[in-house]
Amino acid sequence: MPHPEADPHIRLGLYQERSSAVTATITGAPTRTIHALLTIHGFESLDEQTMVMARIDREEPHYAEQAARALRAENVTVDITPELREEIDTEWTWANYPMPWCSREEIREVSNNAQKIYDDIRHGHLIIHAHAHDGWTTVAVGTYREGPSIHLHGENHLRTESMRYDNPVEAISELDRLYGDAVRPGPAPATSTEHEAEQARTSLPGTTDAPTAPATARLVAPHAAASGNHEALLNNFLESHGEWEKWRTWSDETTHAVHQSLVMRAEFVHEADPGEPQWKFAAYESPVGERLWHATATATVPVDLVRALLESLGSADTVEIAVGSVVSEANVWEATRPLFQADWDHSVDGRFIRWQAPGDHSAGVQFDAFAANFRQSDLPVWTIWGGGDADAPEWALRFSTHAAVSVLQDVAVEAADRYAKPLASARRQSSLGTASPLPTPHAAAPTQTR
Repeated sequence: MPHPEADPHIRLGLYQERSSAVTATITGAPTRTIHALLTIHGFESLDEQTMVMARIDREEPHYAEQAARALRAENVTVDITPELREEIDTEWTWANYPMPWCSREEIREVSNNAQKIYDDIRHGHLIIHAHAHDGWTTVAVGTYREGPSIHLHGENHLRTESMRYDNPVEAISELDRLYGDAVRPGPAPATSTEHEAEQARTSLPGTTDAPTAPATARLVAPHAAASGNHEALLNNFLESHGEWEKWRTWSDETTHAVHQSLVMRAEFVHEADPGEPQWKFAAYESPVGERLWHATATATVPVDLVRALLESLGSADTVEIAVGSVVSEANVWEATRPLFQADWDHSVDGRFIRWQAPGDHSAGVQFDAFAANFRQSDLPVWTIWGGGDADAPEWALRFSTHAAVSVLQDVAVEAADRYAKPLASARRQSSLGTASPLPTPHAAAPTQTR
């Protein structure tokens, strides 16, 4: 007769360094059988007594509970720590989900499909031939071993299969046709979420033998300091605008601010990589309607420019701002009047209209007339940047088509003040008056209507 202490026993708890990952501590015997059962539910071995589930969709508590139920059905004793139980019982929501029409279960299904794609790549079942960045997210082409070739769109929990092809040559050629010079060989660099999941799968909780973080991650603090305290800006904005609320979400790495109407939302990533979006803004038709326009700001954008954007969103009729503005020559002129009045240099280069700060051109604003033709394009229509140029800036604010003209103008006012000529502010009119008309671009944007 087996001794009671030899019976298999599993204790599920939160991984210390990653709030959503779940560890399974195994005692008793037979451990091989328990290892096999836990593997079915997405756990991977760290040592003989410890396994971990680390997903890119942050749904580990949900799947840990499913694993516990299945194991208990096999007469295995499973305990769940109070901290993990709290995570399981906590209902969270997405404050800035790009598919707002999805129910909570449908969102989980999309995320689980993204997890399967990630696992197929990680285990070598799906070979990635090339990737590109389309201006907003990552796209890629790959081929399943003994399966079809596919195009992928998105990152982490939003990665989806967008197209299937009969052979790799056709799939690779189509990616090259669509993205041209942006195409790079092999898979895209791992995201910060993927790095964290890999770290959790390769080191015991509380140890320091994890893989070294990428250099870009270590540069976050200096760059953030140089651009100002964005986190303090967010806290001050929430404190002074009672109609905006902080929402509980799946990750402690982000904070979401949502207007009480639920049509305007902002997401703040606390430790964004330099050059990657730290802020994401989105405007919706209704609380469950389609997204009308969106914007991003990198971690190194000067805090004054983000403050101008937030105050613009919080100082007027938010619902009206969420509707946005049609793209027309008149609205392009209205958005950029502060730049003309501050003597910014103006030029037209094919599809692009650019305004650059006087003197050293250390900052600029770019309007993409081509991208403005496509309401749902992932290409930014407006890019406000500093350092370098619009294609490789040190920092950038990017807006989609239909971004509200009033918001664009408020940010332009702040940019004009920040990068003004000496004495330019004294020459500038106290109000935004009439100025010379906007030159007609070679690739003029059409007037759009909804």
